[in-house]
Amino acid sequence: MLAQMKPTHSIEIKELLKFADRRFKSERDSFLFQEGMVAEELYVIISGKIQISKITSDGRELSLRICGENDICGELTLFTDSPKYLLSAKVLEEGEIAAIKKDVIESEIFQNSKLAFEFMKWMSDHFRKTQTKFRDLVLNGKRGALFSTLIRMTNSYGVEKGNGILIDLPLTNQELANFCGTSRESTNRILSDLKKENIISVKKGKITILDLQYLKDEIGCENCSAVYCNIE
Repeated sequence: MLAQMKPTHSIEIKELLKFADRRFKSERDSFLFQEGMVAEELYVIISGKIQISKITSDGRELSLRICGENDICGELTLFTDSPKYLLSAKVLEEGEIAAIKKDVIESEIFQNSKLAFEFMKWMSDHFRKTQTKFRDLVLNGKRGALFSTLIRMTNSYGVEKGNGILIDLPLTNQELANFCGTSRESTNRILSDLKKENIISVKKGKITILDLQYLKDEIGCENCSAVYCNIE
């Protein structure tokens, strides 16, 4: 089985949870927060999956990452005046969430140099991953954007099978298209071509990559570390 890549930060999650104001159950298709809302909290994902996305001016959705166990979201509002959430956080898989008041964690970061240092390292890694994703989306066109997304998903959710690598994450073609910044129709067409070429197979909403090297060769993959080349 391929190892699922967790965040590179070494922030002690148990330490963060000590500052949690509340815990609650998340329900599928609900939102932790939406773009434009006043930002008062950040969130630690105890269990479940959360999709972080941006709605463009023309109404299209661009999915940026999926947060899972021990991930943090809502962090971009720290140390800003009159903050509002820049992105939306939608529940993909129900679970448990811990909410920490923004002013509480800011105060702790000021007082705790170790925590401040770990947050800086985590944010640096987070920005690096985001930059590589935008690079692939901009430079490789629609097909390349989808190929890059599939490669990243194998690093995050890939399970080795006899005939290939199963992406153990059920996604609709629309949800997959959102990660590529393209339309569902374009994604359908490219996936259909890949199936005809025996590069992938699809069963019960899950994709199996039959020829990962083909996808890498098509986008000139630099074989970046899976720590950065993932969907998380």
